[in-house]
Amino acid sequence: MALTLKRKIFLGLIAIFILLNFFVWKEVFALNGPHYLKVDVLDIGQGDSIFIETPNMRRILIDGGPDSAVLGKLSKRLPFWNKSLDVVILTHPDQDHLMGLLSVLKKYKIDYILWTGIVRDGGNYQKWLELLAKKQKQGSKIIIADVNTKIISGNVFVDTFNPVENLEGRYFGKISNDTGIVSRLLYGKNSFLFTADVSSKVEEGIVRDNINLASDVLKVPHHGSKYSSSEVFLQAVKPKFAIISVGKDNTYGHPTQEVLQKLQKFGINIFRTDRDGDVEIISDGENIKIHPIK
Repeated sequence: MALTLKRKIFLGLIAIFILLNFFVWKEVFALNGPHYLKVDVLDIGQGDSIFIETPNMRRILIDGGPDSAVLGKLSKRLPFWNKSLDVVILTHPDQDHLMGLLSVLKKYKIDYILWTGIVRDGGNYQKWLELLAKKQKQGSKIIIADVNTKIISGNVFVDTFNPVENLEGRYFGKISNDTGIVSRLLYGKNSFLFTADVSSKVEEGIVRDNINLASDVLKVPHHGSKYSSSEVFLQAVKPKFAIISVGKDNTYGHPTQEVLQKLQKFGINIFRTDRDGDVEIISDGENIKIHPIK
């Protein structure tokens, strides 16, 4: 009787071990399974900030928004011990794109910093230059963007469509929207178009250059300003989804009804950070899923 009881206990322990081992292997399989492209349009108020994680775990940050709120967003997307980014992109040095990056450059190790190199007035622009010089001494590579600039990470390809020429050292005073970096990310059959704050003038110039703009996801230019998102441009992009990065109850009236009506006219699904919160986009190279995170 005692032997039978011991045998039952022994067999029970083996069963538990096998079950636990199954779960361990299942977890290992999940960790080693296929990765996805993640693109998060962050809800950081009236500004732009986009976090990208490629399938091979490279991290790209496009713009930083108007303040240090981007640090909190990054902390939710990176392990607490990871204080590094592979690429940081400043599309143009307006406050609502620049300010958060000042905080990011202070806190994170960055391999590559991509920007236009234009000259602006103001103390915050000078802080940007000082931080750039410091990061360069620490090993960051500073790259000036033009149409020849490409980023390749495994099967992820990012092409630059604007600016069309090297603008380093050129003075633009208070107006620099049209110098902004416009880029298209391609992963498998899925594509994303990031448009900074460029106006219809730049949009239509890119269209005239016969560049393939067709993209599943469009980050709407200039927060939905009436001076962007021309019909010619939208026809060329043909997006299924439009993401508007915009602050709640902003004083600019963004997004304008004019732009919203255009997007609706083309049957484009609209997401807005002021209403939907962070907009998380996941792609396996074939399909796209969008999850608003309020």
